[in-house]
Formats: sequence, structure tokens, C-alpha cells
Amino acid sequence: MTAYVAALATDIDRLQLEISDGLQFGVKAIVALFLFGIALDTRIDDFRDVVRRPWVIVVGLVAQYVVTPGLTVLLTLVLDVRGSVAIGMILVVCCPAGNLSNLLTHRARGDVALSVSLTTVSTVTAVAVTPVAVAFWCGLNPAAEALLRDVQIDPWDMVGEAVLLIALPFALGILIAWLRPAVSARARKVVEPAALVLLVLIIVGALAGQFGLFLDYVGVVAVAIVLQNALSLVVGYGSGRATRLPEPGVRAMTLEVGLRNTGLALVLALAFFEDLGGVAFVAAMWGLWDTVTGLVLSTWWRRRPAGAGVSTGPTTDADLRPNSSTAL
Repeated sequence: MTAYVAALATDIDRLQLEISDGLQFGVKAIVALFLFGIALDTRIDDFRDVVRRPWVIVVGLVAQYVVTPGLTVLLTLVLDVRGSVAIGMILVVCCPAGNLSNLLTHRARGDVALSVSLTTVSTVTAVAVTPVAVAFWCGLNPAAEALLRDVQIDPWDMVGEAVLLIALPFALGILIAWLRPAVSARARKVVEPAALVLLVLIIVGALAGQFGLFLDYVGVVAVAIVLQNALSLVVGYGSGRATRLPEPGVRAMTLEVGLRNTGLALVLALAFFEDLGGVAFVAAMWGLWDTVTGLVLSTWWRRRPAGAGVSTGPTTDADLRPNSSTAL
């Protein structure tokens, strides 16, 4: 059995996933819809919150783009994972948070304003930072670096993809939220939960279509993904404690750093690493697992009072944000 797993670990770098062009386009459209939904929920007050708490925002960004990727590189070296698995793990943690963190922060009775602010800033930052961060951190893992040389990824191509997937839908969403707030308020109640459901269905459907491959390779990446996700949550929790945030803020920071936009990671994996199926496989597995851990953690926190004095979500129907638009 051990020899079989070792053989699969070697083969995962040559894994070929049969993903149709239509399915790839669908994933891209859903990710763009996600970012559009985040922007629909962005208010001027969110940017004011960044100004009011710049140190907290900086700590969150450092935790997301420096601390977690750095520890991930160490984890890939300790576990001695294959190159494509290492690239997938690094790619995921170099992506920004998704609005799932906002939804689950509300469920966890956390600081929703901080969560939305962090998501907004990390999303805008990702346009320039994610491509550079992926290249830099992968360069510190010999197996990942060797594969990247073979693939020959141009960081500027990845920047262009990030602009199309992040900047344009985000800018469009902010414009609509500013010019047509009533339309934005109605649209965001549908856009975000619909995008989340569609993304999960696409990932599950794609895996079901290749269930044999899933069963073969899930054991190769399972330990790495579970440990990395736990590590990300611990870094988020530690960052919240280090900045002496009240309990709702700690919960927001934990989920913000621990949950990533794995839909974006999957799109980038399919766009730039299509010959390295292990990269997309890791991104897909990460997306399913961090949804599970996020739901479990937010449910556990929901049953425990977070303290008073910090906004933990909307109090009236007129102020409903996307974090309360989906009953999880």
C-alpha cells in the first residue's frame, strides 16, 4: 500500500485532468461573479474602516501574503510533497480571501466590518501581489521551481488574468453600488449565494466525473491540505490576538486568513498549469475542505457569545449585507 501511494505521489506531477473549455469558462465566470458580489457589498465606510484601523489591515495582509505562504513553503519541504502539490498549496495561500469569509464571520458572530474591509483590501492587492508572490514562494521549493521552469509561466500573463478576473468585475460592482445602491442591495442578495452554490456544484460535478482519479489521488494530498488549512487558521487567530483585537475581531481575522478564494486559485491553476493536473487538484480539494472547516468553526463560535462593542452584522433589513443573505 505504501509503495502504491508513493507511486501515485510521483505520478501526480503528470496528472492530466480532462476539463472542457466550457467548464473552464464557467469557473472563470463564477469567480468573476464572486468578485462582483464582493464589490456590490463594498461601501465607503469599509474604506474608512481601513483608515481607522490601518495597523490591523496591514497585519492581516502580512499574515495572508507573507507569513502563511512562508510557513506553507516550510510545510511542503517537511512533508516532501511533489512539485505540483507544492505549487497548488502555494497558489491557494497567495490568493485573497473570498466572500465566504464574510458569510462565515457573520455566522460566527465576528466583526463583519473588519472582515469586509480585509477582503476588499486583499482582493485589490491581489491583482499585483498574487502573481509575484506565487513566483517568489515557489522559487523557494526546489521541486516547485523545477516544474515552473518547465512550464515557463510569465508573471505578466498572470497579472493580466488577475485584472480580468478581479479588477474588472470588482470595479464594475463598486460602480453599480455607488450609482445604483438600491439595485446593488437587491442584486447582492442573489449574486453571492448563487455564485457560491454554483462553484461548489461545478467542483463536485467535475470530481464526480473523474471519481476514479479523486479516489486515487486524494490520499496523496489530504494530509498536506488538512495541515495547511489548520496552519492558516492558526496564523489568522494568532494575528488577531497579536493585534489585541476583541473577540469578534479575532474571529474575523481567523476566518479571513484561514479561508481563501480557492475558486480564483482553481482558475489560475487551469489557465497556467493545465499540464500539471496536481495543481488544480489541490486547489479543488482545498476549496472543499476549507468550506467544511469554516462551517464547523463558525458554527462552534456561533454558540459562544463574542462580547459586545463591535459590529457583528446587520440589525435591520435595510442594512442587510451579503454575510446574512445566505442561511448556512
